Amino acid sequence: MLLTMSLTSSLNSLTLSTPFLHGTTQLSHLSKPTSSLTLRPTKPFTFVPPIRAMKSLQGKVVCATSDKTVAVEVTRLAPHPKYKRRVRKKKKYQAHDPENQFKVGDLVQLEKSRPISKTKSFLAVPVPARKKKEKKEGEEGGVGSQELGIPLESQQELQA
Repeated sequence: MLLTMSLTSSLNSLTLSTPFLHGTTQLSHLSKPTSSLTLRPTKPFTFVPPIRAMKSLQGKVVCATSDKTVAVEVTRLAPHPKYKRRVRKKKKYQAHDPENQFKVGDLVQLEKSRPISKTKSFLAVPVPARKKKEKKEGEEGGVGSQELGIPLESQQELQA
């Protein structure tokens, strides 16, 4: 009995040398070790939305027979896996056309949207028309009539 009392008293007198036993340490001390010279104040975490690479595509309407749906063929250039030459890759997408305004051959832009059906997750939007270069006065042929200063045969017939 005396032996057990002395053992328990000696155990109680011992102090634990490591603070990690029995969960006495905060979890922040268990993170990656840092040097004492580079202690930075921690910033609160702010949510940054993920960047989505493909938000819109541009292509040509190849089928417009379905109601409120158009099939759009998107052509992109990608390097050939073996020869490294740029090759045209084509892919067809189904796009939502709520007013049935697009016909075959129209140029459309596909905007990513929520899934409308099993195969449709794009919305067809008309592409704004490009600005065309206006010809200056006196440049009807343009091939070389102004460079030489001599009118072409087609222009001579019109003048005669």
